[in-house]
Amino acid sequence: MLVSFKSFNTNLSPCKTTVALIILVLFTKILSAQDTSTWIRINQLGYAPGAVKVAVFASKSAEKITSFMVIDTRTSKVIFRGKAGKDFGSYGPFASLYRLNFSHFKLHGTFYIKAGNAVSPQFKIANDVYKGAADFALRYMRQQRSGFNPFLNDSCHTRDGYIIYGPVPDKTHIDVSGGWHDATDYLQYVTTSANATYHLLAAYRDFPSAFIDNHLANGRNGKNGIPDILDEGKWGLDWLLKMHPRPDWMFNQLADDRDHAGFHLPNKDSVDYGYGKGNGRPVYFLTGEPQGLGKYKNRTTGTASTAGKFTSAFALGAQIYSKRDKTFARLLEQKSLSAYAYGLKKPGVAQTAPNTAPYFYEEDNWADDMELGAAALYELTGKNQYLKQSIHYAGQEPVTPWMGADTARHYQWYPFHNFGHYEIANTVRGKERELLIGYYKEGIERVWRKAARNGFYRGIPFIWCSNNLTTSFAIQCYLYRKLSGDRTYEPLEQACFDWLFGCNPWGKSMVYGLPADGDTPRDPHSSLSHLYHYPLDGALVDGPVYTSIFRSLKGLELHSADRYSAFQSNLAVYYDDYGDYSTNEPTMDGTASLIYLLAAKENEVRHSKHFFKKRAQR
Repeated sequence: MLVSFKSFNTNLSPCKTTVALIILVLFTKILSAQDTSTWIRINQLGYAPGAVKVAVFASKSAEKITSFMVIDTRTSKVIFRGKAGKDFGSYGPFASLYRLNFSHFKLHGTFYIKAGNAVSPQFKIANDVYKGAADFALRYMRQQRSGFNPFLNDSCHTRDGYIIYGPVPDKTHIDVSGGWHDATDYLQYVTTSANATYHLLAAYRDFPSAFIDNHLANGRNGKNGIPDILDEGKWGLDWLLKMHPRPDWMFNQLADDRDHAGFHLPNKDSVDYGYGKGNGRPVYFLTGEPQGLGKYKNRTTGTASTAGKFTSAFALGAQIYSKRDKTFARLLEQKSLSAYAYGLKKPGVAQTAPNTAPYFYEEDNWADDMELGAAALYELTGKNQYLKQSIHYAGQEPVTPWMGADTARHYQWYPFHNFGHYEIANTVRGKERELLIGYYKEGIERVWRKAARNGFYRGIPFIWCSNNLTTSFAIQCYLYRKLSGDRTYEPLEQACFDWLFGCNPWGKSMVYGLPADGDTPRDPHSSLSHLYHYPLDGALVDGPVYTSIFRSLKGLELHSADRYSAFQSNLAVYYDDYGDYSTNEPTMDGTASLIYLLAAKENEVRHSKHFFKKRAQR
């Protein structure tokens, strides 16, 4: 169990310092003396005073409890007593789970929970628990930049790239440097980059006060009068513009799995890993047909999934930059219209291209992308034709298909939630609006029917990148609640958020460095952290997978003793080990979605009626 030392003021008088240290020693002894078969999982980031607040008591011995206590860490006084509720029974490594609900407790301060023989880590209840968290996660986005990388203060992949599958001779050069590396490898996909760009821009549009200006456009320290979130969003837009250079040209992918040539820093990448010396990396022209240069090929059927993502990112960018940079906004509007037309020509899905390995983003849906693209065009132009088309596409995929399912292929249903329903519902009234809200509700209800069976309220399948699904689902719950005013699923929404920050079987926050004194990933699958021990501040790792998936993946090799062996099970596993690319690899697009969610949380606290409540009396 982790104990936060940061809550103790080192400037206290000698007497007060002694008292504080005694309390710390006593608390540490309590933790060390607790039963090693019982644990209490909490959100390590903390809780907002007016939010749903639930911890989970987990036992391997089917221990029965009836109550719990919330205790002030500074005074050791019991501040709140609550009933434990029902035993949810076995789940994963545990024989019993109880949800310890202390939502009615709204005092500010630092506390811990005791139930049975278990004691939780310390946690904070305050209005500032989420302040700056979204901006913190932007650090990872800057670290993932290709072209000029401000974290390394060096450039990389400046020769990208050469065209393949295009209307010009193979290996014709085109400048597509820039953008973000997708994950630990340095591949770059429009699929994830356009979705990430949309999330960043939407986060600024919906929650501008959550972001500050501490960096220049190139990512270096400094102020340029522009919120850092917009600098990052424009970095994404600039690369997308290169990937759609003319109305009849669109590219889907830069590099392929030949990039998986061991750990190396991006600025040390000679781009010679099977690509051809000095030529940069291949840029895949979007043909709407199956692609794959090696043993494996994808199952592409059209262009609409990629084109729709281009459209929504460009159209939202045009709206946001209409007052800041009119010339840039006009360019983005032109590109959004040509991208949408490109998608209309070949309805269907454009999957990413594999080469030497069978793993790729197996996206099978595209109507959601065209829906969001059309919705963004309607918001930009006001033309009813786009509204009608958007509503039509919404009816083709009312519910994102993974919701309620036990499994899915890698990125089979992507994006993991449909922003289009929210955008349209914000512009229409009456039956159409209720229908769209109902689509969201049906997806949430499908997950809830599974989640209600276990103490973690876990209804999301443990497929590859399960944390990304969890983040997206929490966003959908938030958007539904905002549209409908219905708070029925708020406990489920909060459970997903809590899961990401430690209220899970492993007691692990899944975001590197957040919170600073939490149990966050120490040994992620990353060249930057593994080779040079660079921090990956703000990075969301993939998250737990079904044990059956883990055992089936190729090339996995664990390198250190498993600190979480007590919490692995036949259901799911998570390993904080750089050799595990399935559960402990950070992803750029998952982090971008998390930025939206964290900004929403900060914004909600700021506007809560509990914001001005006084701190707990000491």
